[in-house]
Amino acid sequence: MGRDMEITIRQASPEDYDALCTIIDEVDTLHRDRMPHIFQKPPGPVRDREYILGLLADESVGLFVAQVEGQVAGFVHALVHDTPPWPVLVPRRRAFVDSVAVGQEFRRHGIGRALMHRAHVWATAKGAAEVELNVFEFNQPALAFYQALGYETSTRRMVRNLYDTDHADWR
Repeated sequence: MGRDMEITIRQASPEDYDALCTIIDEVDTLHRDRMPHIFQKPPGPVRDREYILGLLADESVGLFVAQVEGQVAGFVHALVHDTPPWPVLVPRRRAFVDSVAVGQEFRRHGIGRALMHRAHVWATAKGAAEVELNVFEFNQPALAFYQALGYETSTRRMVRNLYDTDHADWR
């Protein structure tokens, strides 16, 4: 697959369900392998069809696919939301990238960058002032990718295992 492949980014459709599930399963497998204490294989489909159709019907959700030679190569799932009406928060609209993924055989061809660009354009059209996302610390390739796109760490979420025997003196 050459670097000059034609990539089309378009709104996802119900017909993309199976292809989306295939790519989502790759991402889920990565997370299950690295964090089996958090992630498990669902007993049914990777994602219920109704869940995907619900995303497609929601005006606050952007679900876009990258297509290469007629095949879905990746997707981005974003949503917009306003800050809660708390006096301490400056009112603003933000976009959140829930997930972006590119199938293994399509990586390193600019597809992820094109998908994120589409999410940024969509978020701007929806009135978002910024885009945020979460990424697990173990996922160094994803961290490098987001940093190359100009993302910076704004908060840090920390976890402590209460069953850690190295800290048995304090629980």
